[in-house]
Amino acid sequence: MPKVTVKFSHMIQDSQDYGSNDEHMVSHVFFDLTVGEKRYPGVHAIVKQTVGASFESDPFEVSPPVGYKGPMNFDAFRKAVERYCRSNAGSTASRIRISGGAKNIRLRDSRFTKQATESFDI
Repeated sequence: MPKVTVKFSHMIQDSQDYGSNDEHMVSHVFFDLTVGEKRYPGVHAIVKQTVGASFESDPFEVSPPVGYKGPMNFDAFRKAVERYCRSNAGSTASRIRISGGAKNIRLRDSRFTKQATESFDI
């Protein structure tokens, strides 16, 4: 069974250029995708979440990889994208850590350049 490797490069969180508004936070996560032996550089996913939802625990709406049309274990892909997003901002994040009683904090157009790699079966 072929493997999928997602090599995350950066994320732009809550960008009005990508469609964020008062109801939804829209972000883009950028990565290179390798499926079996074939590499797809410069691919991205669109991540959408309701404004006011818990960034820590509420699910994200994740698009299929934009720039790749082929077989995909979408559940594993979605979970990898969620882990990457949460690793950048939140109470356990390595970039912007928000903890305590903080509520309704919104950081727009934040760019995170953390690299990470995840692999899973297609």
